[in-house]
Amino acid sequence: MMFAAGFGTRMGALTADRPKPLVEVAGRPLIDHALDLAEAVVPGPIVVNLHYRAEMLEAHLAGHRVVTVREEPEILETGGGLRHALPLLGPGPVWTMNSDAIWAGPNPVEFVRNHWDGSADALLLGVPPERAVGHAGKGDFQVKQGLVSRGPGLIYSGVQILRTEGLAEIGETAFSLNILWDRMLAAGRLRIVEYPGYWCDVGRPEGITLAEEMLARHV
Repeated sequence: MMFAAGFGTRMGALTADRPKPLVEVAGRPLIDHALDLAEAVVPGPIVVNLHYRAEMLEAHLAGHRVVTVREEPEILETGGGLRHALPLLGPGPVWTMNSDAIWAGPNPVEFVRNHWDGSADALLLGVPPERAVGHAGKGDFQVKQGLVSRGPGLIYSGVQILRTEGLAEIGETAFSLNILWDRMLAAGRLRIVEYPGYWCDVGRPEGITLAEEMLARHV
C-alpha cells in the first residue's frame, strides 16, 4: 500500500492546487518515483489511498498498475487508512510505502523483502541520520542487543512489511500506525533494518532541491 492521502500542508503554496504526491522532483512527480520502486518488486496491484484532491491523483494514476481507494469524508491517518484498504490488500503481510521520499541506492522495497523472514510482526526500514538528507531529527528507533525500542538511532523511512491482524483490535477510526507499532514493541515483535543508501523526505519545499542534489551525487 502506498500512502498518498495527506494534505501536504508543510509544502505551502506548492500544494494549494495539487496533492503533494504530484509535486515534482527532478522533473517527475514524487509518486512516480515511488511507483517505479514498488512496481519493480510487488507482484500484485498496488493500493494507493487518496483524500486531498483525490480526483487529480486518480487521473494521474490511470496508466499505472494501481487500485485507488478514497478516504471520505475524513482522512484516516496511516493506521486507519491501512485498515480501510485491507479488503483490497488481502490477509497476508503487506508492504507499506510513503509517496513523498526520494531514494539513492538499492531499491528499498526489494531490500526490505530480502530481509523479511516472517519471524516478526513488522520489519521497518530505517536510515541513519548521516544518510537522511535534510532530516534534522536524531532518529526514531534504536537497537540494543537485538531488541528494538523507541529512541535516537534509525529514522523510519516510510517503507515496511507488517502483519495487519492487530489493526482489528484498535478502536479508533482514524489513528496512526504508531499505536500498532507500540503494541508490537511491547511484545518484542518489531524489527528494523538499516538501509545502506541515502534517503530524502520531501516534506517541505526546500526538500525538492535537497533531493535533486542527492540524486545528482549518488545515482
